[in-house]
Amino acid sequence: MAEIPLLTPYKMGKFHLSHRIVLAPLTRQRSYGNVPQPHAILYYSQRTTKGGLLIAEATGISDTAQGYAETPGIWTKEQVEAWKPIVDAVHEKGGIFFCQLWHVGRVSNYGFQPNGQPPISSTDKPLTPKVRASGVDIAKFSPPRRLRTDEIPQVIHDFRVAARNAIEAGFDGVEIHGAHGYLIDQFMKDQVNDRTDEYGGSLENRCRFALEVVEAIVDEIGADRVGIRLSPFAHFMESGDSNPEALGLFMTESLNKYGILYCHMVEPRMITPGEKHKTPHSLLPMRKTFKGTFIAVGGYDRDEGNKAIASGYVDLVAYGRLFLANPDLPKRFELNAPLNEYDTNTFYTPDPVVGYTDYPFLESMA
Repeated sequence: MAEIPLLTPYKMGKFHLSHRIVLAPLTRQRSYGNVPQPHAILYYSQRTTKGGLLIAEATGISDTAQGYAETPGIWTKEQVEAWKPIVDAVHEKGGIFFCQLWHVGRVSNYGFQPNGQPPISSTDKPLTPKVRASGVDIAKFSPPRRLRTDEIPQVIHDFRVAARNAIEAGFDGVEIHGAHGYLIDQFMKDQVNDRTDEYGGSLENRCRFALEVVEAIVDEIGADRVGIRLSPFAHFMESGDSNPEALGLFMTESLNKYGILYCHMVEPRMITPGEKHKTPHSLLPMRKTFKGTFIAVGGYDRDEGNKAIASGYVDLVAYGRLFLANPDLPKRFELNAPLNEYDTNTFYTPDPVVGYTDYPFLESMA
């Protein structure tokens, strides 16, 4: 049989991966009261293979980091303890598990914030209301409060403590969420960041916050346990940039100084079900610049993933919706078996089973 590039082994720092298929971080909104629940044990262990890399759903670093109902956190002792059996279940099956550290910034409202205060951001520019992914309701965003320069070290400290907590919970490492219009992206992107201090203006200044977060976490847990997710080309949550390629190149070049394990980059194409928007942009310049492991995500199927690995365009490919709906995705790719269809209506519901752990495996369909 011909070799399947996605199923070839790969050494990522000290981690020996048995294949190149990564579970992308996926918000599922089933962590009641911001505490991970026992039903996540089955969800993540279903998607674990020996030597496979999983990235946990976006996980809040503090009580100001929240913007969505029932998303997990890792800033309290209770949350850390709740993560432990989930991490243990992944490790028992031989998986490698990273926790994605998240602060939503202005993508929030008073109801999610301690004492009903304004969400914090790089700016005081509010977001316009949006129809939620469910299509059922409108997400209302409260006007944010621009962080003072002297407050920024506290937020960086929150990231540091969250990274420490993730290691205490048993995770193998952390991924810093620097994508999709959330707090770190709100500093990096010039469509959002209108600051005039050392955290605004030039590309170097706008990236300062992101790199200070990286530095703090590397100092806390070691560069060999740290990855970052970036989306320079994305406009999600009104977070576009006038020169995304320059932003991506500046970040990949700067990250090399810290020697972090991986860079997880979102492809410059928006993927909606049944439709792909091709763009003239490519991640190749960033791939060539970054010295660590390079992961790409964004609407890949089996064939595209295999081509990306075979050509050296990326080291690993992250899959979101396909992995959500196919807990045995590596096996299906190995056999080139048909895939379950995902149901967008159950992506963000609080149900502990439906659309979560009830997608069938190949053997149960035989």
